[in-house]
Amino acid sequence: MSNKIAFGNTDIQLVPLIFGGNVFGWTLDEEASFTILDQFVDLGFNAIDTANNYSHWVPGNQGGESETIIGNWLDARKNRDQVVLMTKVGGRFGYDTKPNTKAAYIKEQVELSLKRLKTDYIDVYQTHYDDETTGIEETLRAYEDLIKEGKVRYIGASNISPDRLEESLDIAQQKEFPAYISLQPEYNLYDREKFEKEYQALAAERDLAVIPYYSLASGFLSGKYLTDDDFKKSARGEGIEKRYWNDRGRKIVEALGEVAAAYRTSASAVALAWLLEQPTIAAPIASATKKEHLDSFVSAIQLRLGDEALEKLNNASAY
Repeated sequence: MSNKIAFGNTDIQLVPLIFGGNVFGWTLDEEASFTILDQFVDLGFNAIDTANNYSHWVPGNQGGESETIIGNWLDARKNRDQVVLMTKVGGRFGYDTKPNTKAAYIKEQVELSLKRLKTDYIDVYQTHYDDETTGIEETLRAYEDLIKEGKVRYIGASNISPDRLEESLDIAQQKEFPAYISLQPEYNLYDREKFEKEYQALAAERDLAVIPYYSLASGFLSGKYLTDDDFKKSARGEGIEKRYWNDRGRKIVEALGEVAAAYRTSASAVALAWLLEQPTIAAPIASATKKEHLDSFVSAIQLRLGDEALEKLNNASAY
């Protein structure tokens, strides 16, 4: 796949769809993870996002399982230089822990991530959850040290308030610290309001590359949930039904189905293509457990939605 983009204000080139590594060590074991990663890169994709605490929520897991699997795969395939590797620090490792972006913690955790990932550098190291009890300057100084040491190339932010994000960017500019070059928010056809009202203008003004997570709303926008009974077929179905299956959710699914039929493609491809049409969006993050999921990624990259399709999706998902 030749349609790589420049990732924000960096020299990173990536195909604008990033594999979400939360499934590694959760719904996919190591062997199945290797298979899907092989298929992903064989299709021409080159960017993977994970976190140091994935997948701590699985009974018996400690966190770090996803990074370990990715590291083993990179080591086996000897393709580190062909992959854009993104991971995160600061998130919880259990329900009794809190976000932590203190300098000592970041420096401790980056070493653990590098060891698990079997690499000596991370392309984009992201603040997973902002610890608002820690001063911004302390966090940015830690990242500056890691960049100077060659362990990190660029930094990004994920779950951070608009005020703290803006303040972080201002302090970086004033004190010549490394600045966040990317933002990873929750954003999809259903979950639009928070990003569009609180972050989109800031991301545009500061030229942040936005890489949304939950791009398919935990699978709700994939087209597999069309009736009440469909939610009973999946382990995650009950939670997805509670969150999304309302009048607005039904309208969105119906519009996705109509646009997908018109373009002879999948609902997943349409939902991802809609994201790629939105201002400031560099590359959605999406997970896959089967080859057909990856096929929808390819379709999304190639799909150009017309004005009528975009209007239909925007009207259905209006908040």
